Amino acid sequence: MASTKVDWGQYADEQDKLASKVTNLNLDKPNTTSFSGLSVKDGDSNSKNEDDTSDEQISPAEKSLLQKIIRKGLVETTTDIEIQRRDPSSPLHSIKTFDALHLKPALLKGVYAMGFNAPSRIQETALPTLLADPPQNMIAQSQSGTGKTAAFVLAMLSRVDPTKNYPQVLCLSPTYELAIQTGEVAAKMSRFCDEIRIKYAVRGEELSRGSTVTEHIIIGTPGKVLDWGQKFKFFDLKKISVFVLDEADVMIATQGHQDQCIRIHKSLKHDSCQMMFFSATYEPEVMNFAEIIVSNPLIIRLLKEEESLDNIKQYYIRCKNIEDKYTAITNIYGVITIGQAIIFCHTKRTASWLAEKMTKDGHAVAILSGDLSVEQRINVLDRFRGGLEKVLVTTNVLARGIDVEQVTIVVNFDLPMDQKQQADCETYLHRIGRTGRFGKSGIAINLIDSPKAMQLCKDIERHFGKKIQYLDAEDTDEIEKIGA
Repeated sequence: MASTKVDWGQYADEQDKLASKVTNLNLDKPNTTSFSGLSVKDGDSNSKNEDDTSDEQISPAEKSLLQKIIRKGLVETTTDIEIQRRDPSSPLHSIKTFDALHLKPALLKGVYAMGFNAPSRIQETALPTLLADPPQNMIAQSQSGTGKTAAFVLAMLSRVDPTKNYPQVLCLSPTYELAIQTGEVAAKMSRFCDEIRIKYAVRGEELSRGSTVTEHIIIGTPGKVLDWGQKFKFFDLKKISVFVLDEADVMIATQGHQDQCIRIHKSLKHDSCQMMFFSATYEPEVMNFAEIIVSNPLIIRLLKEEESLDNIKQYYIRCKNIEDKYTAITNIYGVITIGQAIIFCHTKRTASWLAEKMTKDGHAVAILSGDLSVEQRINVLDRFRGGLEKVLVTTNVLARGIDVEQVTIVVNFDLPMDQKQQADCETYLHRIGRTGRFGKSGIAINLIDSPKAMQLCKDIERHFGKKIQYLDAEDTDEIEKIGA
């Protein structure tokens, strides 16, 4: 059992890292140069850190938020669902329509108004269990975009008794922004259920001493919920009948949150409270945490779409220098029709130089690097996903976990290297694997400007056992063939 000692100072710091609500973006910065709605600080190219390798780290909370933003629609998935039950004799049901759930008409109307015409793979299996009587506990794991948030929000709204004016449902999220995201889903889904009221327990929401929360659903962060429920007694944790712990893997990665969640959990009435536990990953530390929170659960895992090179045509182009690399890119753009492209650079300096040069030549370009705030990154990804920019120039900040599904070509302006300057094959797979997902075909182009880069290319080729073909960037006939 984890310690219940909480570092409140550290917790406050963690909460303040993400400063403002995602729907209220403010990109106005002094002394900036704009690339397609994105600001890059003047003087960046001369800054001390520009030549540092750009294996930039973003926090798990930021990554999860970016995933939610970029995947506003449901991802079509062909992967299998794995189900584990403590009691193999207990019935398992699945549904193919939302009508089969026998929801309240106003709630069903809200589901359809959100554009959910049919349940996703995880919703088909999870919803009958989440809505069953007597209530069943659940642990569910699936990647972002598969509909798990909508599934547990629907369960939360279904369990509310609007005649009781006190909190009955508690949903914990790791950060302010993620809580707001969940709240927005709940607000949209319950738009026709005027009697259901929702309260945020997040930074900035303050109640006077002696207050009582009368809303039916509380969505908040662990520290604020712990204060409201235990310290100030604004609501009775013993009356909570549905407890949802979302983004459990992010919760574990955030200082203090795991202990706070366990303290909140201890105050619940376990024999009458339905527990739901959701995570994007299934690592041992996540499952150890789950076992503390959820007793006798149904465990549902939606196996992740594997990144593969099978549907991807890989090429390398020999270049003399950085200007030659740029010429190669413009030659390709001049010959083949490209939907959207991501270009990966090794440093922020190269990324800024390339984005500026392409913008001057009339290309609609966005740039994404670790210098940007989470709000700026969201704005960039939103615009790119919406097709406002056709090219995204980025460092490794986008190499893992974030998907833009209309990308058909990835260019490695610089091949990825690990800290030992060796070929980083895992990052290479993450970079180009996104172009060939869900049965689509994709193109990966590697720009080679040195013997070292050529060696990296050969090492990657050997590692995956997949041929990387030579492409002459001066030969328009050859370039036309790759786009065919």
